[in-house]
Amino acid sequence: MNIDSIKNGLVIDHIRAGGAMDLYRLLRLGEMDCTVAIIKNAPSVKLGRKDIIKIDSPDELDLGVIGFVDPDATVNVIRDGVLVDKRRLDLPERIVNVLKCRNPRCITSVEPGLDRVFYLSDRERHTYRCLYCDTRAELDRK
Repeated sequence: MNIDSIKNGLVIDHIRAGGAMDLYRLLRLGEMDCTVAIIKNAPSVKLGRKDIIKIDSPDELDLGVIGFVDPDATVNVIRDGVLVDKRRLDLPERIVNVLKCRNPRCITSVEPGLDRVFYLSDRERHTYRCLYCDTRAELDRK
C-alpha cells in the first residue's frame, strides 16, 4: 500500500489500533476541506499495531482532543515536505465541546449554548468529569 507524502500538514502517529476513527470523528476531519488519509492496523515495533492519520494542510486542530483519545500519540508537523516538529502529547487538563454529558439533568442538556467542559479528575485512570455536575465522561465510540 502506498500513501503519498504530504507537503504541509500533520501526521498523527502511534495512535492505538482502532483509535483513528474516534479522532476522525472528534476532530471533525470529515468537515474540513483538506485531504485526510487514515491508515489502520499498521505494523509497529513499539505497539504491535497502530493507526496513523495524515492531514494535508489542515485548519486548526485541537491537540487536546488527540491527547484525550490517546495521550501516547505523537503529532509530526510537516512544512515544505520536511519534518519540522515532533510533539508528544499528554492528557489535557480540560476538554471543551468535545463530549456531551450523559447526565440528563446536567445544565448542559438544557442550555444548548453553554460550553460542555470536562476536567481531568484522575490522571492515572484517564478519568474526566463534567465541570457542572461531576458526571464521569465516557467516549462515545459510534
